Amino acid sequence: METTVRLHSLPYSNVRTYLAASLFVLGNIALPQLFHLVPQGGMTWLPIYFFTLVGAYKYGWRVGLLTALFSPLINSWLFGMPAPAMLPIILTKSVLLATGAGYAAWHFKKVSVLLLFGVVLFYQVLGSLAEWGYTGSLMAGLQDFRIGIPGMLLQVFGGYALIRYVMAKR
Repeated sequence: METTVRLHSLPYSNVRTYLAASLFVLGNIALPQLFHLVPQGGMTWLPIYFFTLVGAYKYGWRVGLLTALFSPLINSWLFGMPAPAMLPIILTKSVLLATGAGYAAWHFKKVSVLLLFGVVLFYQVLGSLAEWGYTGSLMAGLQDFRIGIPGMLLQVFGGYALIRYVMAKR
């Protein structure tokens, strides 16, 4: 269950970088709105990270980083979610995800469920440690591991399916 990835590592000087990032940011705006219709939907399904993973894995860390930074900021500004107090944590996890996914795609040059599982585990473990340090609460740091497992599985399996779909369209 793995496929070779044809990377499109786009430089910041390329307008396609900003177009791709804009599309993934739009996805990261729309998807959370859908999941926030369900009680605890955001905390359970972690939708703000989905298109960051896909963008960084398919188009490189620059697209991922732009998506990681602008998605939470725009969502917070437009909809108040994530709450401004949560932005440092979510931005930290988003940046970890973008760099981890971009690196994994570049290094391994393939996509697999196992690799995406490793990327999600990487950003969640380091992000949880950062959240624990930021809040001083181990329970807050482990929140995604307590209730966000469905979201992590969505990132791994849904991300795999979408990356494969995007690759098939090329």
